[in-house]
Amino acid sequence: MKRLCCLAAALLCFTLPGLAADSPITLSPEEKKQGFTLLFNGSDFAGWDNKGNWVAVDGAMARKDKGGDITYSAKKIPDNFELRFDWKVGKGSNSGLYYRPGQYEYQILDNKVHNDGKNPRTSAASLYFCMPPSKDATNPVGEWNSGRVVCKGAVIQHWLNGVKVIDFDYTDPKYAWEVELLKHRGANLEARGANLHIQDHGDPVWFRSIRLRELKADSEIDKAPVAPAKVSEEIYQREQKYIDDAKKREQEKKK
Repeated sequence: MKRLCCLAAALLCFTLPGLAADSPITLSPEEKKQGFTLLFNGSDFAGWDNKGNWVAVDGAMARKDKGGDITYSAKKIPDNFELRFDWKVGKGSNSGLYYRPGQYEYQILDNKVHNDGKNPRTSAASLYFCMPPSKDATNPVGEWNSGRVVCKGAVIQHWLNGVKVIDFDYTDPKYAWEVELLKHRGANLEARGANLHIQDHGDPVWFRSIRLRELKADSEIDKAPVAPAKVSEEIYQREQKYIDDAKKREQEKKK
């Protein structure tokens, strides 16, 4: 009986060589039914434009050395989609996941140490330099986080560890200032047709279980409202100065 119990335990703990036991590299039956595609298989970079500075480790892609961003070149991101992925960072690390043209970024960050964590608008899971998450829902550094991006029409949602932290319609007049802020950074929120790419900011960062599906016209999305975290008056004034300076430069170019 003891031998049988040990054998059963061994079978339950069985995993593929070099793969951590908690590393999902396949789609669940539900995800297959929903139409998800797995973009990274955990072992090679088929479909990815990798300059050699990203390596596969324990079922995840890890930033190893200088070389730049890594891009999924096999197909472009649909106009309406849901993207799911796991991520973790080293102490003080910064990265980002870009899913539409320009500065359209899901921020990846160690909020506790990195300076960007002091501003909700540039903290983990923010739409970087535009929309802050409702709260800091990150797990401790070194632990995996689950990220999710849902885009349908003008609605953009960011999720972190099962919590919807951003939900905004960029055509809503109440977000006009945030839209203008991102515009002057170099993003057009109406832009579509980008390849997914992950930022190499020179810091240790890991991604795994990256899966994508296209949303149809009748696809239902969560419509519960989310209130963005408040940004301090000091930060707001700095950002307003950024906009004012950008406008001055644009005016000077026209002269």
